[in-house]
Amino acid sequence: MQKHLVSALYKFVDLHDYKALQHPILDCCKANNVMGTLLLAEEGINGTISGPETGVNNVLQFLRKDRRLSDLVDKKSWADDPPFYRMKVRLKREIVTLGVPGLNPSKNVGTYVKPVDWNELISRDDVLLVDTRNDYEVDIGTFEGAVDPKTTSFRELPTWVEKNLTGRNETKIAMFCTGGIRCEKSTAYLRSLGYEEVYHLQGGILKYLEEIPEETSLWKGECFVFDHRVSVGHGLKPGPYDLCHACRHPITEDDKRSDLYIKGVACPRCHDEHSAAQKKRFADRQKQIDLAKARNESHIAVDIKQAKARKLEQKQRARDLSQIKRSRPKTSA
Repeated sequence: MQKHLVSALYKFVDLHDYKALQHPILDCCKANNVMGTLLLAEEGINGTISGPETGVNNVLQFLRKDRRLSDLVDKKSWADDPPFYRMKVRLKREIVTLGVPGLNPSKNVGTYVKPVDWNELISRDDVLLVDTRNDYEVDIGTFEGAVDPKTTSFRELPTWVEKNLTGRNETKIAMFCTGGIRCEKSTAYLRSLGYEEVYHLQGGILKYLEEIPEETSLWKGECFVFDHRVSVGHGLKPGPYDLCHACRHPITEDDKRSDLYIKGVACPRCHDEHSAAQKKRFADRQKQIDLAKARNESHIAVDIKQAKARKLEQKQRARDLSQIKRSRPKTSA
């Protein structure tokens, strides 16, 4: 069986002409049968791609021909099945959205700590260890003693910092994330607030799991990844988790055996969170996926159709809400 090379990459760098880079990069990926998602913004590039080893390396070589990306570092791993089913190169305001204007991680960022030195740092009593990932990622694995901000999106981290770290500018803070990009931006944010001793794991959890032997590791559990592998463990081996396609949270085999689990429709976590209309849409989508698999076809078209349906539903809900607000009688002061 042919394995698929997976490359996770990012770099904060001035790409003022990022819009002009979109189509050449997309064309290169398609020509090399490479799938995944790459984000381009004025602040840099971020994403994960996968495909034949030669194809992925050709794309990386193409990116590095741009002198600004000549030292682009990627983290490689392998997957038995294709982690992605299509290729997207998207233009964004930020390559990872924190929502804080004026940050420039390429100029002002925390101190990089290599995986080999990470255990010593986070074992110190005077260091506060913060997991900058979202709650569903932390649920399946994190470092011993790490603080979980319990955020549902990266944009919520500044609020958590304001509520929990205000007035602690002398505290030594170590931050980490999946591949390094979120903790790099979050340490830049802390630096902008006046925090001096801020550290982050170079290469993120993925680099740590790749380089640090399990017997000396301080990592507990699995690392959530944003592709069809769902999670990886030490040595970057694919983990035991699947994904609930309704709420996008990782699920175990025990979850699948629950009476509240319906493939593609609901899991014990989200069974009571979706409307009947939403569950019907999820069920219809799963039916089309199963039919496509039975015919040995890709279900990309199903994904696109369902995504469009979700957007139309969201727009209609917004219009209905706006209509309700306009129809409410005005009250005098």
